[in-house]
Amino acid sequence: MASSLPILIINPNTTTAMTDGLREMLAPFVTTPPTCFTAPTGVNSINSSADCHLSATHVLPHLLDPSSDLLESHSAILIACYSEHPLVPSIKEHTTKPVTGIFEASVSAALLLLKPEQSFGIVSTGKVWEELLSTGVANQLGAETSRRFAGVETTGLTAVELHDAPAEEVREKMKDATKRLLRRGNVGAVCLGCAGMAGMEEMVREACVEEKGEKEGRDVRIIDGAKAGVALLEGLVKLGM
Repeated sequence: MASSLPILIINPNTTTAMTDGLREMLAPFVTTPPTCFTAPTGVNSINSSADCHLSATHVLPHLLDPSSDLLESHSAILIACYSEHPLVPSIKEHTTKPVTGIFEASVSAALLLLKPEQSFGIVSTGKVWEELLSTGVANQLGAETSRRFAGVETTGLTAVELHDAPAEEVREKMKDATKRLLRRGNVGAVCLGCAGMAGMEEMVREACVEEKGEKEGRDVRIIDGAKAGVALLEGLVKLGM
């Protein structure tokens, strides 16, 4: 029997505006409103592998605190950081409930949606993520290279700057990164490579249409990892997994 407990969505940085953006964006798509948890301490923006590990050390004790009951009172857990975040394997050590990150969920969704001849790519924030996310995809696919993966292009903005920088600058940088990615080959899916990109699909769509034309540009799949993660977890919960 499917659980009626909500999904727990964890923002492992301290920026509540990102959590609020995720909650607002997901509201029309979820069956049961999720619980959104923001890291009380740590880093306000995760911009490196070191930030990932630091944020995990700050968040994990709150999740394992018996007085919080966070793991037991939810049906599944989604880590809202677009990275190979150490919270995913760490939490799996303490629960049998489904756990995933938005990175893993978006890659899985992309692979399911691609046509045989197509590849997917990622648009992310700072340049450091080009190597980190490429390594993460290789780990998930179990291969150093794959014709299914076109690579990573970045905007040069941090997750916080996606919301604090002038809107036109954000739009321009998002579109430029998307167009560079599309020029890498037959890219059929673009993953939004940051939780702070929630709600920015239309910017990416504009770039797809400008680069590939109206029909081909509309056919490119744009994947938000948070939406993909919630859909995946809700399905697993319904299956009793």
